[in-house]
Amino acid sequence: MEIEEAREVRTTCPYCGVGCGVLAKVAADGQVSVRGDPDHPANFGRLCSKGSALAETIDLDGRLLHPEIHDRRAGWDEALDLVASTFSQTIAEHGPDAIAFYVSGQLLTEDYYVANKLMKGFVGSANIDTNSRLCMASSVAGHRRAFGSDTVPGTYDDLEFADLIVLVGSNLAWCHPVLYQRIAAAREKRPEMKVVLVDPRRTMTADIADMHLAIAPDGDVALFTGLLAYLGQHNALDRAYITTHTTGFGQALFAASALDLVGVAAATGLSEDELGRFYSLFAATSKTVTVYSQGVNQSSSGTDKVNAIINCHLATGRIGKPGAGPFSVTGQPNAMGGREVGGMANMLAAHMEIENPDHRDRVQRFWNAPAVAGKPGLKAVEMFKAVADGHIKALWIMATNPVDSMPDADAVEAAIKACPFVVVSDVLARTDTVRHAHVRLPAAAWGEKDGTVTNSERRVSRQRAFLRVPGDALPDWRIVAEVGKRMGFGEAFSYASPAEVFAEHAALSGFENDGARDFDIGAYAGVDGEGYEALEPFQWPEGGAQAGGWPEGVGTTGLQARFFANGNFFTPDRKARFIAIRPTTEIRTSPDYPLILNTGRIRDHWHTMTRTGKSPRLSQHIAEPFVEIHPADAQRFGIGDADIARVSSPRGDVLVRALVTARQRQGSLFAPMHWTDQFSAKGRLDTLTAPLTDPISGQPALKHVAVRIEKFAAKAFGFAVARQRPEPNTAPYWAVAKCKGGWRVELAFADDDIDWAGFAGSLFGTSLGAEISAYHDRDAGQHRIAAFDDDQLSGALFVAPSPVAVSRGWAAEQLSADHVDRRSRLAIVAGRPGGIDVDRGAIVCSCFGVGANQIAEAVRRGCGSVAAIGAALNAGTNCGSCRAEIRVIIDAQSLQAAE
Repeated sequence: MEIEEAREVRTTCPYCGVGCGVLAKVAADGQVSVRGDPDHPANFGRLCSKGSALAETIDLDGRLLHPEIHDRRAGWDEALDLVASTFSQTIAEHGPDAIAFYVSGQLLTEDYYVANKLMKGFVGSANIDTNSRLCMASSVAGHRRAFGSDTVPGTYDDLEFADLIVLVGSNLAWCHPVLYQRIAAAREKRPEMKVVLVDPRRTMTADIADMHLAIAPDGDVALFTGLLAYLGQHNALDRAYITTHTTGFGQALFAASALDLVGVAAATGLSEDELGRFYSLFAATSKTVTVYSQGVNQSSSGTDKVNAIINCHLATGRIGKPGAGPFSVTGQPNAMGGREVGGMANMLAAHMEIENPDHRDRVQRFWNAPAVAGKPGLKAVEMFKAVADGHIKALWIMATNPVDSMPDADAVEAAIKACPFVVVSDVLARTDTVRHAHVRLPAAAWGEKDGTVTNSERRVSRQRAFLRVPGDALPDWRIVAEVGKRMGFGEAFSYASPAEVFAEHAALSGFENDGARDFDIGAYAGVDGEGYEALEPFQWPEGGAQAGGWPEGVGTTGLQARFFANGNFFTPDRKARFIAIRPTTEIRTSPDYPLILNTGRIRDHWHTMTRTGKSPRLSQHIAEPFVEIHPADAQRFGIGDADIARVSSPRGDVLVRALVTARQRQGSLFAPMHWTDQFSAKGRLDTLTAPLTDPISGQPALKHVAVRIEKFAAKAFGFAVARQRPEPNTAPYWAVAKCKGGWRVELAFADDDIDWAGFAGSLFGTSLGAEISAYHDRDAGQHRIAAFDDDQLSGALFVAPSPVAVSRGWAAEQLSADHVDRRSRLAIVAGRPGGIDVDRGAIVCSCFGVGANQIAEAVRRGCGSVAAIGAALNAGTNCGSCRAEIRVIIDAQSLQAAE
């Protein structure tokens, strides 16, 4: 890692779509630290646990630093010439649609823009799609159906102005913690604010909710069409707004009335009383914001869910006003930027439509392109099917890991392996996708590259470099531009800097934009390098159409940040469109697959852990793949807490740790999607999911998967810590996680007749001179082996016939000890601290390393609130992501004390 001169740089976080500002400080000795930017309007200095740990993820361990061709190192000229010539030859022999780009919401806008321009304008195909298809494509489709444009109406300020916030399919406390903390702070100031959570699980977000509606999977359409019918029946409509600013209300209301309250209750799994209380609260509260995320989008009816929500806001005129509106919260840092540049297969650049010949003509003239794609391309699921079928001959994957994140992941992996030519641009040398590439291109990482990103409230921010680019790595925009040049399009891709790309992107947004298009940042068309470097965060639109005056009532007004304040939209008649939606019920379970699996994220990891998996701090909270199961289901299927469970679907199976919890809805399971072959034996969750998509958006249904569960018949369980990364490939179940000083690993074995000393030696990679301390009780199936080199712990293995009961966090801490004395060696073999050492328990607060045991003890000593725990232990006082879990521990301890 090469460091620029000591300074503090304003940049943005590379994780979720909140778009938090970050101050990255590089000290004279090369140490990097990060903190929240107090002046950034997205977060005002707040960071979540992941953002706070960014400095732990920027080392060069595992980096791809040089181009590779067929596993050998190559130079840039050779690699780029091969990519360009193969693409050109493929086009000549099979046509432009034989090529595809699969890109990412983690690309910067400038990267996205150049890739989209090359594919749609110069290759002449729209076969460029993004992993954002898995994230928010249904929101895009719903916005376009209702508003005539992909427009997010509101701002984060609305979360503070609202009197009612409805959270739908969003575990905001874990997935967008900074917004969660913003709501929590607003409630402290205004206790009368109400929060309703609509989620099958009782997530940590439920801690803030006045009402939790534990809805049945995919019951959202019925819930919100039922709400629309209720609003009509109870005279809670804004009829003047409906008449003046919308069309299609009568048909939408008629369709919504197909179910009465009894029918809605049956479809949602909620009681009539719960529905009545929610509906009456919504009807009575004019300042209502409905925040929704993947629980809405990742569904075969995702677009209808989005429009069912929007219908309710249009019917009450609650849109474009402070504290009122539907609000899609995106999952990736630049999913919005990708939408702006047209990085999806069914969109043109600058929010123009690929099906519109006038839009195609405009883009072609602006780019001076030979042929703009004339029809939508293949969406993500379709794209990989086309790869499997042999229709796509050359595939370029950028900054994403589809072998782990796409539905039916084993089939996707097989398709990529069989594709004649695969290029992958990535920062890591080995991921489950990179290993199948014929050409590997080293990309610059966060902290090394310059560009812009757009967050969920349409705010454009600069992401700035503060590290020198290592090895031969290059930013993605430049890699793509170099390929474009070599394909014969030199003049169109002769960019010298990301500032030039941004200026062109801004100019296109304002080109012939008379206010009929929402996206306009034309005011920045003339930005130069100095202006680009100094660019402050801003919300669009900010451009020629706005500066010259929007047509009356269109878009925003003056400096107001909300769209549709005047009730006019981007449809031909300037009216919003109600969408008539009839709720349907789809039964996907069967006697063979009787449970519904809901997939999602956890607090401290993100996507496929290529970044968060580097951080010891972020790997402490949850260190292995798991499945949550309701106690009644656990009893039905013979699953005990901490057992290893096999979860199967018709497409494959995974092995994960079982967590029995009443927070999970009966009949449903939950498991996170983060684990890959790099971190687990059999934890790739998307091997289970089906390539079933929303018919409008093409977004896959990743939260409604029919599965079965059974206990894995483990005869021995293990836990180990090791200085070097362990390779426990002989164990049918293993999961590794980074810790300070080394690695920790969970294990399970189908056989207990194993040479444990030999297994430990291979796990630790111990030297011949290592000192071994061991304890064996073969009759009880207990084995404990520790190896020491130069008075330091090299590794320790604990084996038992049931899940190993040792102090995991404490054992892992011993790897970083400079000297291990005899007493400590005995404690390590025992697996628990002795003397005055403290067993912190499972880590709850990642920021300060505070464990559950410490919190429980503080409660027993009289700390009865989250604030008191913070004062005593610092837990929950930095990012705040753990406060809900702290409250759960307080409640549990209080309940024990009462008993």
